[in-house]
Amino acid sequence: MSPHDVVISGIGLVSSLGEGPDAHWRKLVQPGLEPVLEAARFSPYTVHPLPEIDWNLQIAKRGDQRQMETWQRLGTYAAGMALDDAGIKGNDDLCTTMDMVVAAGGGERDEAVDADILAASESRNDRDVLLNEKLTTELRPTLFLAQLSNLLAGNISIVHKVTGSSRTFMGEEGAGVAAVETAAARIRSGQSTHILVGGAFQTEHSDMLLGYELAGYLHRGPWRPVWQRQGLVGGGVVTGSGGAFLVLEQREHAVSRGRKIYAELGPVISGRAIRRQGELDAEIAALLSQAALPNGELLAISGASGAHAATAAEKLALDANPAIAARGFSTLTGHMKEAQFPFAVALAALAVERKAAYPPFDAASEKPFNGVPRTVLATAIGYHQFEGLALVNAA
Repeated sequence: MSPHDVVISGIGLVSSLGEGPDAHWRKLVQPGLEPVLEAARFSPYTVHPLPEIDWNLQIAKRGDQRQMETWQRLGTYAAGMALDDAGIKGNDDLCTTMDMVVAAGGGERDEAVDADILAASESRNDRDVLLNEKLTTELRPTLFLAQLSNLLAGNISIVHKVTGSSRTFMGEEGAGVAAVETAAARIRSGQSTHILVGGAFQTEHSDMLLGYELAGYLHRGPWRPVWQRQGLVGGGVVTGSGGAFLVLEQREHAVSRGRKIYAELGPVISGRAIRRQGELDAEIAALLSQAALPNGELLAISGASGAHAATAAEKLALDANPAIAARGFSTLTGHMKEAQFPFAVALAALAVERKAAYPPFDAASEKPFNGVPRTVLATAIGYHQFEGLALVNAA
């Protein structure tokens, strides 16, 4: 135990299962919990939709709400929950010295503008002139049809007054891994005392689904648990809307404030296998080896997406260690892209803090865990690229 240990002192979660760490714990410890699904709106694709959210609880000004797209509101909301949970929200001294690391995509595209430009381009060959015309009326100055990824961090700063340094990572699950890895490294080195870290993903927008399906990643047809989609029609991924933010602190900083500590964040390890060269299996094995897993039974909170190759490789690696009992939470929440790894770390911290394991989320594919989890493994093997994991230990 060291004063510069990285500890988790605040958690903010939103998914189809509800809001907040307590609501998620109550749901996830119910054996045989059924997921919340929306199968009709984006057929043949199924999604895990957002619950009803009163945005006013974390974003008080309606003007702030109006200028954000849903993914920004979702991230700002989850961040506010984490700040509340850590006892930091509203404390000017803590907020103004708090750093922030965010994992974000490009936000939601303006589908009407997309369609208008495509329709106009069918009857015109002067497309450079066309784009200049649209620039004056429709497009943002960058010719970017979505939103800049750092807008989420900007809105968190505006709404919650978190005004220390800010970094934003892009890159799907890899962004979430890099965000947590960077935040933990800053605390261990003494560069930061407390950091807000996390991400959000809103899947209920057709362009978000298109991003997956252009490469054939989405599962088609009736829903199945994440470990049971191999060989079925489509690419295996069922997406979900959600957000996850954590407050990470130096141990001595959290103790000096008298705050409850959920867990200690141990090593965070990342890799990027060249998958087309068949490196994924070896990369996952190397990451597990670097993590120096403890002896005995080990609960693993897996961010497996369902993507056929990545999920099969992760399952093979986890099954090779008979001590590991994996829980693929995407079965119940869907795949949340940039928020996937922060969400996995949060669920791991809850299990450690509550001294209890989650029951199998898929009884046909996951084995029981009968002990008290003092260390929990959290993984994110990207559906397309990037790999990461962390160990979360009892505080």
